[in-house]
Amino acid sequence: MSIPVTVNREHKSTLFCYIFGAKENRHYLLSLYNAINNTTYTNIEDIEINTIEDFIYIRMKNDVSFIFDTDMNLYEHQSTYNPNMPLRGLMYFSTLYSQFLSEKNKNIYGKSLVKIPTPRYIVFYNGDDSYPDKLELKLSDSFERPDTSGSFEWTATMLNINKGHNQNIMNKCQALFQYSDFIAKVKDFKKTLSIKDAIDKAVNYAITNNYLNGFFKKHKEGIMHSCLSEFNEEAFRKGIHDEGFDEGFDNAIARFIQKSKSKGLSISDTIMEVIEYFEISNSKASEIVKEYWK
Repeated sequence: MSIPVTVNREHKSTLFCYIFGAKENRHYLLSLYNAINNTTYTNIEDIEINTIEDFIYIRMKNDVSFIFDTDMNLYEHQSTYNPNMPLRGLMYFSTLYSQFLSEKNKNIYGKSLVKIPTPRYIVFYNGDDSYPDKLELKLSDSFERPDTSGSFEWTATMLNINKGHNQNIMNKCQALFQYSDFIAKVKDFKKTLSIKDAIDKAVNYAITNNYLNGFFKKHKEGIMHSCLSEFNEEAFRKGIHDEGFDEGFDNAIARFIQKSKSKGLSISDTIMEVIEYFEISNSKASEIVKEYWK
């Protein structure tokens, strides 16, 4: 039975998330874990996916998180560079550890030391800007007052998964290589085709070459929908940054804020949503939301 790939803003589901985050695709996730950590695990039943599903806190949603081999792993996918990933990761892990402690009935107020899975935070980047194979993003870079003591740090390891980068990992994880090559094909085709036609042509290429063992053939319609949403959203955000806050942006953000109000979100939660969705600063988001909150 074919499982559809669905996309909406209330429950974001990207192609990367579905390939590596769906329970039925844990063999791809295990292959990715092995490639990154130079391990050779084979039992997918040992993977416990615990991705934050956005049921309670609208702004708290991540891509793929799972517990495996005493590690708490968080894998995030980004098509635009974001220097705030360490701070976002700290917030995500706080929620993930709260879930873990609750599920395991751990008492952090007692005299015994509570053991927790070791955090592993990876950001997979495949945007258009040039970055090295590996980049360490540090929470300390966000501190108002520089602190090089290292007494408090949180690191996001950004791996460039554009075609031609991190070849060693690509060689070990065929699923990541084929995903990366598919995205590269879309980017190449859209130089001369509409985005819809470029995605369609790339999907057909993936089907012809049996990428992900027939996954693209089984889920062609859902993949088309997912990728079209992703690339349109990326273009929209890029337009905002390139052209500034013009009338088109004002209308878009006004509609976004009204939708947030209709869902019952508070003004503070809406500000966080605007920061994440439109990728603008905290101060600018606060200014705009308060202006349109009337």
